[in-house]
Amino acid sequence: MDNQLSTTHNKNHNIPISNESHGDIKNLINYFWNMLDFPQHSAMKELEPKIEVNERENEVTVSAEIPGIAPENLDVEISADGYLTLSGEKRQQKEQNQQGSHFSEISYGMFKRTIPLPWDLEFDNADAEYDNGVLNITIPKSPTEQTKKKKININKKAKN
Repeated sequence: MDNQLSTTHNKNHNIPISNESHGDIKNLINYFWNMLDFPQHSAMKELEPKIEVNERENEVTVSAEIPGIAPENLDVEISADGYLTLSGEKRQQKEQNQQGSHFSEISYGMFKRTIPLPWDLEFDNADAEYDNGVLNITIPKSPTEQTKKKKININKKAKN
């Protein structure tokens, strides 16, 4: 079996097994790991918003994709040490029907995500707006933060 992939099939599962590749060992471990069911962890991970942080001259903006969650079920907090925490809950709108089987890929549950903001910001003047599933947060920079940039000269290295 020189450099060839051989596949061994279990009666219940198709599990690829190779005599040579480290990647196949990772695949095997991932296969068994994914067989375990961690609904709370996976639901929280699926609900965790994708975030974009942008720095502008006078402000920092944070945008978070949070579709399907009502604004009254969202919470935004900024700590004094510069951590922004977004949390919320996506609630199921209808009761489950126990009489028949159904199929759903929609996740419900709670999420919490904290990100550091490494700037001196005026947290008291922060503003948040929620529109069409996107939360936009604008936080002004402090006057001292706005003047912190300094141009650095680049010197050419002298030859020996």
